[in-house]
Order: sequence, then structure tokens, then C-alpha cells
Amino acid sequence: MTPRKIWVLTSSRADYGLLYWLLREIDEDPALELMLVASGSHLSTEFGSTVSEIERDGFRLHRRLEILLASDSRNAMTKAMGLALLSVGDALVEDRPDLVVLLGDRFEIVPVALAAVTHGITLAHLHGGETSRGALDEYYRHAVTKLANLHFPATEVYRRRILQMGEDPGRVFVHGAPGIDHLYRSRTPARTVLARALDMPLDRPTALVTYHPVTAGTGEDVEALIAALSRFEDLDVLVCKANADCHGRSINARLARWCAERPEARRLVDSLGQRLYHGCLEHMDVLVGNSSSGLIEAPSFRRPVVNVGKRQDGRLKAGNVISVEASEEAIAKGIETALSETFKRSLGALNNPYDPFEDGAASRRIKNTLKRVNLDAGIREKWFFDIDEVSPLAGTASSTKGLMG
Repeated sequence: MTPRKIWVLTSSRADYGLLYWLLREIDEDPALELMLVASGSHLSTEFGSTVSEIERDGFRLHRRLEILLASDSRNAMTKAMGLALLSVGDALVEDRPDLVVLLGDRFEIVPVALAAVTHGITLAHLHGGETSRGALDEYYRHAVTKLANLHFPATEVYRRRILQMGEDPGRVFVHGAPGIDHLYRSRTPARTVLARALDMPLDRPTALVTYHPVTAGTGEDVEALIAALSRFEDLDVLVCKANADCHGRSINARLARWCAERPEARRLVDSLGQRLYHGCLEHMDVLVGNSSSGLIEAPSFRRPVVNVGKRQDGRLKAGNVISVEASEEAIAKGIETALSETFKRSLGALNNPYDPFEDGAASRRIKNTLKRVNLDAGIREKWFFDIDEVSPLAGTASSTKGLMG
């Protein structure tokens, strides 16, 4: 029997970490053929050439698609999207996959979705239904939802949002967040191992800082973040570079100058990789910034998070998240609260809303659905489901009759 060909795009260190166990599941299933495509910041030396991490993990790359320009302006983003549409259009003609799988809300995935739809290839989308009101990602994510044929939201709340957008309830599956599988299937490094890998002592309070551009803004909020962190002289800081969005390069340049002022207490890294990043979440004292990892993964470590600004507005947040305005005073107050023993003790019984099954098998469930779904059941036909048409059984096994093989 010919294996089902599944074409998966990864364009950044962030989505690769979330896709990792799904890629493993697909790659190890003899009924499936993984066609893994690396693009975006993975191929940029400026962002750490993280494609090498993918290869070290033992994955065979099917393609590399160069689309990223040496600029982070909005016009450069639109040009990169144009390059992606041209490149992916040709690639899909040559590769002829059965399914295309995309995750999240990066600008690079929109042209991929458009090309898949145009070529009549079934499109699956992970982590739809979420919101990020402070970023252009809000537009991109929902656009891909309306282009996709299969949906894998992380939670029931996000499933309901997808149904509000008129998607067929029988094609929306809540299997959990695949990135959480790391916490069950991977071992984080011990504190001493992490300290050696980072070349940081980890013998004082330490903050992990992951701050990305608010693409609907100007990039100036980083000054408030730096001013707030500078108030804590006894706090060591490990800073991960911002992603390749508009203003990302200027933010990274500013953070590099700030870290250089006190190299004994501040470090800037291109990329940590998923294992070290999770090690930081386990052993460091607080995560500061606006990364979705503070909402999705940090609750499982019961780690305090100071969520800065509007980038993650509208997303589900557990009790570990302290959301603050992007001002020096608000950020500093948030960090002070997060470092307090009272707040840390309050997280002892915290549950992660992105881990509804608590079994580390989200990727396996997603893979099995991709494997079994009937691609000949009119799956590429799209019509709008009005809310009053949605059955109480929507999303359950009984509502998918005829769709699953």
C-alpha cells in the first residue's frame, strides 16, 4: 500500500518545537511518508541557522525554501510572502502530497495555505481558534482557518471559536497542544547540566526573557521592558532573540546592547532549542516577555510568567500568568509579584488548560486522525455552517461518520 504523503512546513524555532513529536509520529509510521520542509528563519544565520537543529534531531529534510529577506520591514514581509507563494506553488506540483500540515499564525504560512487550496490538496491547521490581538498574526491565523479543511485546536474554547467562523464541526478535533508532549516524552536537563550549557551559574534569581515584536505596533515597547528589568540588579537575565517579524531586528540589536552593558549578568542567545528552553522554564525563576510559551508550556512547570503588552490578548491564561501593560512601572511590579514567595506558593496546584488529557499523546492523536481521514469524502468542499446548524454532538466521534476511514 502506498504511504500517505504528509507535507509539513516549519518556518521557525517556535513552530518546530511544537511540531516535533507530531513529526516523530508521522516519520515512524510506515503507513505515512513525512515530507518535511524548512523555511523562514530556520535558514538564516542571523537567527541561529536552526535548520541544523532539525538535522541533528535525525529528520531528513525534503526541501529548503529560501524566502526570508535581509530586512524586517512590512514591505519585506509582503515580498517574502510573494516568494513563498511562488516557491511553494512549484514545490507542491513536484511533490504531490496528500495532505499539507501548517501550525499557528506566522505570516509565511498564509501563502502555503493558498497554494495548497489552489492545487486541491487537503489542508490541516494546528492551533487555530486562538487570538493575539496585539499582532498581525491575528489576521494570518484566522485566514488559514478559513482555508483549511481539517482543524486541530488545542482546547474546547478554541474549537468553539472555529465553529463560530462557520467551519464544519465534524472536521474540528480537540486533541490537545502537541508541544505539551515534550513534558511527558522528553527529559529536561538537570540544573547543573543546564548551567554548563548556558555558561550561567544559576545560583541567583534568574529570568528568562522572550520578547517578540508587537507587529501591530512600532517596536518601542522593548524600552519599557529593558528599563523594568534594569531595576533588578540582583537578577540574572537570559534573553532569547526575537523572531523574524517586523521590527524584530531592531529589537534584537537593542537587547544585544543592553546585555553587553553587564555581560556577567545578562546573556543574549540566538536560539536555545526545545530541550534547553524547557530546562529554563523548569529551573529559572520567572519568564518575562510576550511569548505564547508562557501561556502554553510554562503552566506545566508552575512557572511564574510576566506577560507584557497586548500580543497574547485573548488567549487562555492559567493562574501563573501576570498580564501587565507595556510600561516600566507595570512590568517592574509584575516581576516583583512573580518573584515573591507568596505568588510562587499559589501555583502549587496549577492546571494547564492546554493539556486537557494529561497524557502526552496529543501528537499521536493528531497523527492518527491525519492517517485515517477519508480524503475522498468531499473533504475539500467548503461551505459555511451557521451556528444554529451545529449539532450538540459536534466534534464527537458520531459526528465524523463518513470522514474517518
